[in-house]
Amino acid sequence: MRIAIIGYGPIARNVASHLAGDAEIVLCCAICRPGREDAARGALGVEAVTSVADLPDGVDLVVDCAGHPGLRAHGADVLRRGVELLTVSNGALADAAFALELEDAAVAGGARLRLLPGAIGAMDALAAAAVGGLSSVVYTGRKPPVGWSGSAAEDVLDLGALSEAATHFEGSAREAALRYPKNANVAATVALAGIGMDETQVRLIADPGITANRHEIEAIGAFGRFSFAIEGASLPDNPASSALTAMSVVRAVRDRL
Repeated sequence: MRIAIIGYGPIARNVASHLAGDAEIVLCCAICRPGREDAARGALGVEAVTSVADLPDGVDLVVDCAGHPGLRAHGADVLRRGVELLTVSNGALADAAFALELEDAAVAGGARLRLLPGAIGAMDALAAAAVGGLSSVVYTGRKPPVGWSGSAAEDVLDLGALSEAATHFEGSAREAALRYPKNANVAATVALAGIGMDETQVRLIADPGITANRHEIEAIGAFGRFSFAIEGASLPDNPASSALTAMSVVRAVRDRL
């Protein structure tokens, strides 16, 4: 199976490293921004292109590891080309117009966009619970202050001066995903699996007392009630990215094979 990766950052490099030992999976190309071809080649050890039109023939699967900008730049073109696309940039679908664009492209190309769970678990249970009806879903995301660096949290809190946990966002999953494009993909994933972008409630917290990213879900519905929590280590070279996100991509690629 020949795959291409959108992006060459920490998640992409981690995915490529894990897949390097799989004899039946060939990473043949990276898609990157114009002017970054040499950096992408150096990071992943494969040819790099800047558009889907320049992908080599015979690509079976494209994996988006570049965040919202990468999915926005290339997702629709991949699907229109008729190639299956995996992504962990689920928060980008909070933009209803963009979600529709991807759907139209998938229909036109006869392809599928698969949304991966990334850093969170229990999505199978939440999706099953949604069948019977959900009355409440609350997602709480906690990260060390450094994990929120470069995000909208800096507009609300002095992250470097925190001595105790502080909430910097409360609202819907749609609002969270649009305001925190690099940090709230989990909120969008929970929303898409369960009660929806506008009904899922989100709380985002900077907590100097923790060293791992913590994700919590509380759901109530006709099925009953459940709670789920996971503490995930970040990638060594990117405190804002969950190691489990990269592992989720690797598992999905191997399942596709």
